[in-house]
Amino acid sequence: MNDIELLKAWGQGDDAAGNALVRRHFATLYRFFRSKDPEHAADLVQATFLAGLEARHRFRGDSSFRVFLLAIARRQLFNHYRRSRPHCDLRDLAASSAHALGGSPSRAIAKHEEQTLVLAAMRRLPVDLQICLELFYWERMKQSEMAEILEIPQGTVKSRLNRARNELRVRIEELATQPGLGARTADDFERWARSLRKVLDGGGVS
Repeated sequence: MNDIELLKAWGQGDDAAGNALVRRHFATLYRFFRSKDPEHAADLVQATFLAGLEARHRFRGDSSFRVFLLAIARRQLFNHYRRSRPHCDLRDLAASSAHALGGSPSRAIAKHEEQTLVLAAMRRLPVDLQICLELFYWERMKQSEMAEILEIPQGTVKSRLNRARNELRVRIEELATQPGLGARTADDFERWARSLRKVLDGGGVS
């Protein structure tokens, strides 16, 4: 069964279909939340799936179900942040960093200094810039898909991604604690950024 069929069956009370859908997309959502607030990642994944079930009538299959879920995940993340910051609007939260908003990842996540440095630098970017990098390097999203998830015009995605890369390099060089580590990591940050996907999934470096 494809995602649309599973979602429809789940909405009709088929728990087995729901479980199959969760297994199919759990890793993507867990990775999304674990890089920002690992303490609450599992709860946020569950909330995202439930919100997706409730919003199933809005999913017409124009984009993939994974894109649909990640768009919901972004909103769930901001709702989570807003609970402790009720006076902040979405724009304020999107411009804040995961580091500033709380939820530090375990030091055991990364196995290499470069990975630790890249993850720390990503978490100091505005959240939407961090998400932009993750969608591109981890989820291999197209610009049209990224635009849908980030709720921005498709023509803005390229400039947003360039800005994220440039700011990431600055943060990497600021956070480096050893001579040469910042420049070495920044020069090869695409490799380390991509390798973090496997680390967050519990695997190693390719």
